[in-house]
Amino acid sequence: MIQRIRTYLFCISLVCVSVAWAQDDEGVVFELKASAESLGVNEKLRLDFKMNQDGDNFNPPDFSGFKLIMGPTQSISSSWINGNRTYSKTYTYILQPTDLGTFKIGQATIEIDGETYKTIAKNIKVTAAVDRPNSQPTADDIADANLHLVAEVSKSDPYLNEAVSVVYKLYVSPSINVSNFRPLDNPKYNNFWSQDIAFSRYNVQNGTYQGKAYRYVVLKRVVLYPQKSGQLEIAPLSLEVSLEVPTNRRDFFGGRIYKQATKIVSAGKRTLQVKALPENGKPADFSGAVGDFELVVTTSKNTLNAQESLQAKVEVSGKGNLKLFQLPDLQVPSALEVYEPEYEENVRTTISGMQGKVSNNYTVVPEFRGKYPIPPVNFTFFNTRSGKYENLSSDEIVIDVLEGPISSAVSNANADIPDKMIVENGQGQFSFLKLEPNLVPIASQPFFGTSRYYTWLFAPILLIPLVLFIRRKRREIAEDVEGNKLRRANKLARKYLSTAKKELGDKEAFYVALEKALHNYLKAKLRIETTEFSKDKIKGLLLERSVSQANIDQFLALLKNCEMARYSPFSRVQMQQDYQQASDVISALDKQL
Repeated sequence: MIQRIRTYLFCISLVCVSVAWAQDDEGVVFELKASAESLGVNEKLRLDFKMNQDGDNFNPPDFSGFKLIMGPTQSISSSWINGNRTYSKTYTYILQPTDLGTFKIGQATIEIDGETYKTIAKNIKVTAAVDRPNSQPTADDIADANLHLVAEVSKSDPYLNEAVSVVYKLYVSPSINVSNFRPLDNPKYNNFWSQDIAFSRYNVQNGTYQGKAYRYVVLKRVVLYPQKSGQLEIAPLSLEVSLEVPTNRRDFFGGRIYKQATKIVSAGKRTLQVKALPENGKPADFSGAVGDFELVVTTSKNTLNAQESLQAKVEVSGKGNLKLFQLPDLQVPSALEVYEPEYEENVRTTISGMQGKVSNNYTVVPEFRGKYPIPPVNFTFFNTRSGKYENLSSDEIVIDVLEGPISSAVSNANADIPDKMIVENGQGQFSFLKLEPNLVPIASQPFFGTSRYYTWLFAPILLIPLVLFIRRKRREIAEDVEGNKLRRANKLARKYLSTAKKELGDKEAFYVALEKALHNYLKAKLRIETTEFSKDKIKGLLLERSVSQANIDQFLALLKNCEMARYSPFSRVQMQQDYQQASDVISALDKQL
């Protein structure tokens, strides 16, 4: 009996050793698998770091260009099939792109049986947001049917240079709550002249979307003027929205429990079919004006003397592309000298387009006596309502120059007239010339002995005490070692924390900036690389520099808050306290390092 048991144990041991050898023969496999190599900025990326043998000290790569949504989650699979053992261990990460471009997922490392193995790096391309109305919702994103970002376009087939308004609205179902949002991908308006319509605050209004009751808020309003005919695309607006979505759980009082979630919404691409202006009936002097306009040509006066000036204004007013065409020129006779016009613009842009007036102001100076007609000014525009070109023309304006020399051209013409009366020079011919009476020479004033003389004489002597005082203050400041250290510490703290201060209120952006500020400060002061950052390493280095334990604990607590902020709610008050504490800690460390 005992002999039989020994035989069974020997056989089992032999089988185990054979399986182990077979397992070793397979070799170690450690690889990275990505759910996609190209995705939109509003999609999520799944990364699986998979190995066929158990290992230790797994070190993931830097996910530059992505935000960590979930992970790492660990899964292990082990089975025996026909005496062969299969083993699989996977670390999974869910990432969200933060920008457009191509980003590199670096190498991950792990130690297996004392050897270090690395994955192969992968390039992930992030494109513009994609419209995915039929995509499957994620487990924590039940808001797909209750949150919509819509771009409302006033006209899908405008004429060239006709105003088109685009209003971006975020529709929210009453069953969910929106706590915050930020733009990820602002639309590009290539081949458009564009202007945003600013507003002071967001107003929540009630409305309907696809026949259902919604609340909505207008996020962005823009007016576009297409500068090219044909199909023109408007890239989508994408937002990252922080939500509170209801769950099936209830609290102690029977109220529904809400879950925090993040959703990426996109308005989708919009295409406009821009119509070219008709060539049939297009005037030769057409300068590109599209809309409904009026033309007015005025002068400040019609009667004056030679060498006096008047102002002539060519003004176009109305509604249309007022900033996008050239005003007609003012044509005047050669006897009138005209200076370059001054352009004036009084235009306001509303959601329906540009309204107001533009004008050219000319300064006109007549040189000779006579009457000079200013011919009518013609202005042509395309009226989008009638679909036809319209021409406006001003009235002729006559400028009457009463006094002044006669033009040589007029004198030569008069020379050919017979029986012309000869005018002789006589007394009083130039009586119109008036001399200024009581002209006296400018008297020279002596300089020596005046107040200015004594001011310049004694000013350098009076400045000597001021110079001595400034030098003494500078010397006192230079000798104030403790004060200089404190001022340098405060300046350094403000330098590294300036970015974090700008992001107060935005939890994720604030703590990312705060963490970078703390790391950059240590890199500058301790001369270490980013790869060497760990709490134990930092604590050891600060202790070596004789930093007090209280300051070390405060610094490490701030780093812990930066890590916890990604997964825990932090109020603005807490962020303000952390910012102030970071400023105090950096100032204290700078005096001790």
